[in-house]
Amino acid sequence: MAEVVSVNISERKGTVKVPVPEIELRLRHGIVGDAHAGDWHRQISLLAEESVDKLRPLLPTLEPGVFAENINTRGIDLKNLPVGTHLRIGETEVEVTQIGKECHSDCAIRKATGTCVMPTEGIFAVVVREGTVRPGDKIEIIAEEERA
Repeated sequence: MAEVVSVNISERKGTVKVPVPEIELRLRHGIVGDAHAGDWHRQISLLAEESVDKLRPLLPTLEPGVFAENINTRGIDLKNLPVGTHLRIGETEVEVTQIGKECHSDCAIRKATGTCVMPTEGIFAVVVREGTVRPGDKIEIIAEEERA
């Protein structure tokens, strides 16, 4: 079963996100209180713990949010989801809008390891159904006929 491992926010862009007990998703906005919120295609970022695990042998102390991701997951192959996929995350629904992104070449992780997983394995989404997301929430791919 796929699930949320951690939810993370930051008040300023360009900073590491910090874990919080829950996040509130809003339509045409993203995550309440997060610096990346707004009416654009990258309202929410998700990164699989399986991706982070690839770098843990080099940096064993990697914490949730260090890649500026909002939601850490386990048990779902995020990087291979097609753009347009809808995910039910707890009581919410999001639509995948982008796979990967251009990474800052000077980030601390890339400097320490020579690589970074966010540019190729992180995904971005917009809010389709509002609600709260917490660690432990179930994640499901929603079939087209079931979408909000």
